[in-house]
Amino acid sequence: MPGTVRGPGGPRGGGRPAGPRTGPGAFTSRRAPGSRRSGGAGLTVVQRNRRNRVGLALLVTMLLVVVGRLAVVQGVDGAEYAAAASQDRLRTYPLAAIRGEVLDREGRPFAYTADASRVVADPTVVADPARTALALTTVLGKPVGELTDLLSRSSRYVVLAEKVAPEIANEIDDLGLGGVFLEDDPVRRYPAGTVGGQVVGFVGTDGAGLAGIEQTFDEVLAGTPGQRRVEVGSGGNPIPSRGIDESEPAVDGSSVTLTVDQDLQYVVEQRLQEACADGDTTRASAVVLDVRTGQVAAMGACPGYDPGRVGETPDRLGNPVVSDVFEPGSVMKAISLAAALEEGVATPDTHFLVEDRIEAGDRVVRDARDHEPIDWTVTGILAKSSNVGTIMLAREVGDEKLEHYLRAFGIGSRTGIELPGESAGILQDSADWTASRAANVPIGQGVSVTTLQMASVYQAIANGGVRIEPRIVHSVTAPDGRETPGERPEGVRVVSKATADSLAYMLEAVVGPGGTAPMGQIEGFRVAGKTGTAQRPDPETGGYTGGYVTTFVGFAPADDPQYVVAVDLERPTGGAEGGPAAPVFADIMRYALTADGVVPSGTARPEFELVHAP
Repeated sequence: MPGTVRGPGGPRGGGRPAGPRTGPGAFTSRRAPGSRRSGGAGLTVVQRNRRNRVGLALLVTMLLVVVGRLAVVQGVDGAEYAAAASQDRLRTYPLAAIRGEVLDREGRPFAYTADASRVVADPTVVADPARTALALTTVLGKPVGELTDLLSRSSRYVVLAEKVAPEIANEIDDLGLGGVFLEDDPVRRYPAGTVGGQVVGFVGTDGAGLAGIEQTFDEVLAGTPGQRRVEVGSGGNPIPSRGIDESEPAVDGSSVTLTVDQDLQYVVEQRLQEACADGDTTRASAVVLDVRTGQVAAMGACPGYDPGRVGETPDRLGNPVVSDVFEPGSVMKAISLAAALEEGVATPDTHFLVEDRIEAGDRVVRDARDHEPIDWTVTGILAKSSNVGTIMLAREVGDEKLEHYLRAFGIGSRTGIELPGESAGILQDSADWTASRAANVPIGQGVSVTTLQMASVYQAIANGGVRIEPRIVHSVTAPDGRETPGERPEGVRVVSKATADSLAYMLEAVVGPGGTAPMGQIEGFRVAGKTGTAQRPDPETGGYTGGYVTTFVGFAPADDPQYVVAVDLERPTGGAEGGPAAPVFADIMRYALTADGVVPSGTARPEFELVHAP
């Protein structure tokens, strides 16, 4: 239309109402920065959508983490966590092995193990320590304060009492106290008391053997402990209905049967106690050997000890019969004369003109009594215990040969008996003997032995010249009844039977008329033996100022030997040649023979020529 001006897309100011336009060429709305859209609804929805999307992403991420962790816990670590939870409900209790018995040869107990318990607690599950302590104080005989303190500790394991008798353990069990438990804690009993105590030995607080047979056979006697695992409830008490069985049963120890006779052992110890009570004897030892086997029938010393009360006698817990050494004196002359007989130097009837003294290097050795020169037979030299005559014979044998026989009879070496602490004694090599030492050794000075070694020497003589190393264990019996015999050493011949028989004849003269040991006689039985009195060396001075050791060693019946008995007494003041020891020997031997039913000698004692009759 003329006069009308049109803008692009339509007439300017034309007849269409103003408003939004769409399509090409439409105007767009503009607003200044920071201005608000009228109503504000459109932009808020955008923001909320954005926040929702972020939150959803976070939620999904967290869910994935949780699901992943759950998968790991259940799939990968599930077994471990389940086991840990199970272990937290389990308790392990030790099962003690019953220590084996120590028995005499007749099966009578020297030592056995009795049932007892250890009372323990886990304080972390004890709800009321004071109340629990009050319940236990009367039963255990312990102060409430002490028990309360133990039950209040942060430890998982405390010991309230040990070695509790079965009846007390039953009372505690009946109380049903949470967190309080009972464990096996067996107690060692020694029903014979001091009888055989030094042989049997004892155990420590941990149950391990510390002396005697208890020590030597500790592993055999001890057995192997076990353990019991049970599930417990919230109070820490076992749940009987649960079938968890992870127990390892204990294996009980084996029993050891000795060759010792308990009755004879009692007699030996009683007789030694009498000797120690005489006012002159400070220590006494004795051992009884079976001639045919070398087995120990009895062994003891005074003073002794009770294995069940060792705390009362801590200064005498050894076994002097095998560990203490002494210079034996004239009982050693039997070896010197055995060497002379075996080497052909003399016979029992060979005679020598013997003076009462003999020079030995820078020393002079004398007989026990002054006398004019006597034409003694070799039998008389032994019966009268002549030092000078013995040295004369030993010089004919020679130092090297004499040492050979000493060692063959076991001097200077351990016997190997199944007891701890055995001494080998002291025997110097003959190459190192001085002239005075060479004179002293044949008469039992300058050489040291144990009581057991001396008994073993005479066992060889009584056994026809065959020495059997002494043993004290008869057998070991396992829990299932299987019996293993003890060691049986082979006999070793040290001299011929002819020499042993001749020596036995000469030793019988010692106890016969005119000998030095008439108090060693036993009515109805022929006895062979030898006395001895030796000076005790004093370690502080290096001289012989320590008193005397009086000894008697012998066997009976002399015509059919069954037992050897060796006795030695330590006496500060000395005494007659072997006198105090001979009656002790006779009392012990008399009981051993009669208790064993040995028939009295069937032949008369022979006549002995002590002095040569021209």
